Amino acid sequence: MHLSVALDGAGWHPAAWREPRARPAELFTARYWIDVIAEAERGLLDFVTIEDGFSLQSSRTDRVGGRLDAVLIAARAAPLTRHIGLMPTVVVTHTEPFHISKAIATLDYASNGRAGVRVRLSASPDEAAHFGRRAFPPLSPAGRDDPTRQQLVTGLFDEAADYVEVVRRLWDSWEDDAEIRDAATGRFIDRGKLHYIDFSGDHFSVKGPSITPRPPQGQPVVSALGHATAAYRLIGRAADIGYVTPGDASHAAQIVAGIRAVSRAHDPIHIFGDLVVFLGPTPTAAADRKARLDELAGYVYTSDATVFTGTPAQLAGLLTEWQQAGLSGFRLRPGGIPGDLEAITRELVPELQRRGAFRASYEAGTLRGLLGLSRPASRYAASEKPLSGSN
Repeated sequence: MHLSVALDGAGWHPAAWREPRARPAELFTARYWIDVIAEAERGLLDFVTIEDGFSLQSSRTDRVGGRLDAVLIAARAAPLTRHIGLMPTVVVTHTEPFHISKAIATLDYASNGRAGVRVRLSASPDEAAHFGRRAFPPLSPAGRDDPTRQQLVTGLFDEAADYVEVVRRLWDSWEDDAEIRDAATGRFIDRGKLHYIDFSGDHFSVKGPSITPRPPQGQPVVSALGHATAAYRLIGRAADIGYVTPGDASHAAQIVAGIRAVSRAHDPIHIFGDLVVFLGPTPTAAADRKARLDELAGYVYTSDATVFTGTPAQLAGLLTEWQQAGLSGFRLRPGGIPGDLEAITRELVPELQRRGAFRASYEAGTLRGLLGLSRPASRYAASEKPLSGSN
């Protein structure tokens, strides 16, 4: 079983920052993020995802507002960790693939092959207004079946798929041995092993090549969250990992079948189940703690993902059941940090190890290796269209 955690501020519950052990005064410090990522590594987790976005989490003053840049958090953590994968979130709707390909390739170098990226879309009019390049109409949950809305959302997912394709081609645009570094002859690069990608589509026209040599993993890991058909197509077409939000094992099996049906046949795709978790020594203690947080927030917290309250042993049983439905791993969202994160690393992981369901040590040095993904060759290695010149 693969296991990861999604890190978001003081935790996923909006009142988590008011817990006794929370560190609200440190949320915008490097030390806070290094500590929580190091805790995840102590639990032998495959990777962490780091949330990001272009708007405040809430307009309410009783909730955490504001973020640090996820890519820069990951870069800061890279030299201070050794094994765990680092997967920042990137909003692809308002960023350029050339910039992100360079940033994630750099993260892969800084981490010695442990980089990934979670691609995220945005249809928010307020976020679009930050950039002034295009405008989106307001979208309400009540209008999910509106054809105009569906067309917009489908277009954004198609754009995201093209975005990932451009990023992947840029990662491949340097062959692995393009750097000669021969001081005697004065040749640093073999230009015959740098390649134009010449991508031209409905959303992007990118010539390439990248200015960053091919990342240590060749292709850093790409992931995306999906709730419905359009997102499942993006996962199947573009991602190495898809995060999904089943309600039970039967629903998980249906989602897995749906994604497999639209997946690239030649590339393996991991499908992770997402859950928000509130853990305690007893089911009552876990439920009571969530209830106290709900009271502080002024409403009962719900999520796009299943909200689990219970003991680590109970969670281990649920994960095992859902794994049998076809999920290869899980991304757990701690309701509160550090409490629920530590319950994952110090109680859930040992319970899974006792059941023979989780590793006892890190077995690979790269994120692709941890996930059992091979290192792909550059698609341009046999290309007949390198850059002009050979020096």
